Amino acid sequence: MSTFLLYATTVFVWGASWIAIKAQGTIDPELSVIYRFVIAAVLMFLWCWAKSLPMKFSKRDHLFLALQGMFIFSTNFFLFYHASAYLTTGLVAVVFSTASAMTLIIRSVVARQWPRPLVALGVAMGASGIALIFWPEIKVMDFSSTAVKGLVISIIATGFFSIGSLISARNQAAGISVRGGSAWGMVYGVLWLNILLFLRGGSYEFDASVTYLSALLFLAVFSTVIGFACYFALQKKVGTEQAAYATVLFPIVALAISTVIEDYQWSILAFGGVGLTLLGNVFVLSKR
Repeated sequence: MSTFLLYATTVFVWGASWIAIKAQGTIDPELSVIYRFVIAAVLMFLWCWAKSLPMKFSKRDHLFLALQGMFIFSTNFFLFYHASAYLTTGLVAVVFSTASAMTLIIRSVVARQWPRPLVALGVAMGASGIALIFWPEIKVMDFSSTAVKGLVISIIATGFFSIGSLISARNQAAGISVRGGSAWGMVYGVLWLNILLFLRGGSYEFDASVTYLSALLFLAVFSTVIGFACYFALQKKVGTEQAAYATVLFPIVALAISTVIEDYQWSILAFGGVGLTLLGNVFVLSKR
């Protein structure tokens, strides 16, 4: 597949995934994420088996795979599903697009090392852009408003994903294959979500409507398995840094879909905030 098609597929399926998440709001978020990753894990294990990829890891590696599953393949999605109940999906996608910047901040804090000036500028621009988008709510300090609730939950979810990314990087450095590690991570994520469902007093249910089933299959097959497959292929073809620019582009798709389907109302602040956030992401991902 050409580089353009890899980019286009990754950006489209990840950009469209947010509206599919919104469509799954008819049952508990834990259950929707459980169903999604059960399907994705089965497909991922079959993929690893077909490609003869290593699937046996040490007990220590399984511990870190469990942590990866808790942060990337469960808790962050559980929170994003909640955030989608308060915000339009396009805005949730824009907040999530700052994951690269947040990962760099966490890594810098842990390593006690300041990021490069251009990266620091990008982080500041991203934060300023988010503040601009939500300025009408922030300026009145109404933390009970749905927009502020959605923003806070989205930021926490992005933080979980960023920590999970660092754990994932550790796993790859330890020699764990990306696909094999992802398959096991999904299993542990599903186990953790079942525990979370029990602790929250939830019950097992299912929505058999066409809308829910279509969203579930799209998220499990396209957004998770095919999306990550194209992204991994893109990393191999053009490098990690250039492949990461897909995270700058998919919020544009999400915003376009949100504008049409959810009737998101644009303002000058929103235009400026989105532009500033995406430009900040470009600076964060820049090699120079």
